[in-house]
Amino acid sequence: MMDETEFWKLVDDSREAAEGDPEEQADLLVERLSQLDPDSVLDFARHFESRYNRAYQWDLWGAAWVMLDGASDDAFDFFRCWLIGQGRHVFEGAVHDPDSLAELLDEFDEEIDGDGEELGYAADEAYEQLTGVVAPDLEIPPAPPEPEGTSLDFENERLLAERYPRLWERFRG
Repeated sequence: MMDETEFWKLVDDSREAAEGDPEEQADLLVERLSQLDPDSVLDFARHFESRYNRAYQWDLWGAAWVMLDGASDDAFDFFRCWLIGQGRHVFEGAVHDPDSLAELLDEFDEEIDGDGEELGYAADEAYEQLTGVVAPDLEIPPAPPEPEGTSLDFENERLLAERYPRLWERFRG
């Protein structure tokens, strides 16, 4: 069984080796996961998916909206994958207080950061490489149909500036 520490170590090692490039990180993650046994890859996938679901929050979506200057459903999905790719410290901080991303992130390059779509597929790719078959159902609770918390009017800039003062200052100021 892969524990949480091992999960985050794989995430951190791949991000550092990729120098923060999410696509490169995903490639390295596939490479590293495909050196493990299939059950460990599924454990990694469960850790990833449960955090992905945990980040399905209106408050975090609002933060993504400010940082990315708008975030559709898909963009928010890819943002959550990217957020996991930033490691435990950034992920936990963001889930606890989305506005803290203003301090938690050293650099943010709008061209590559905030979109970790490929990271979301890394475990599936590694599993298929190892076994030749599609990964089975992970048997974890599904994401809620709606984000957790209270919905926000993302079009209301004044509200966003009040809700995320540090992010607004850094990304829109």
